[in-house]
Amino acid sequence: MSAPWPLPSLSPLLMPALQDRLVLLINHVVSREPIAAQRLRPLTGRGLVVHLARWPALLPAAPDLILGVTPAGLFERLDVAPAGQGGLRIEIDASNPAKLALGALSGGSPGVSVQGDAAFAGEMHWLLDNLRWDIEDDLAAVVGPLAARQLAQFGRTLRRSLSGMAQRFAPAMSGSGT
Repeated sequence: MSAPWPLPSLSPLLMPALQDRLVLLINHVVSREPIAAQRLRPLTGRGLVVHLARWPALLPAAPDLILGVTPAGLFERLDVAPAGQGGLRIEIDASNPAKLALGALSGGSPGVSVQGDAAFAGEMHWLLDNLRWDIEDDLAAVVGPLAARQLAQFGRTLRRSLSGMAQRFAPAMSGSGT
């Protein structure tokens, strides 16, 4: 008799750790642009909930990512959304995770619904429009500038290839009714 699939039982342990790593990455990108942290400081104490809507039931559950804005103008992962005014809820259409992932790789935007404080939503929109992760610069600190440039070039080539694949498969995915 085979053992049951372990992922659902690992999910309560794994997901907070993955979310913590994601928050570290987000804070790294925010901290590289001082204006971003400056724009977030007035929003200290406000909460942001990111929900993957219509997540397929066949996959392990994807818990909400709950973030709070810190006095430093960064984010912290929270277990529960803070009570009070000024919160924001972002729902991302995750009914087709493969399409969502290919869209992210090709620079596409998923279907998103935003509810809550308009000023907070405006700042989040500004962050999404203006912040970019400089992967090449971060890689250079680890492997040196030449290797980082080559790895970044490989990444750009891979992204273009995946983007082309996503564009070819997009009509089939959108026509599937999911």
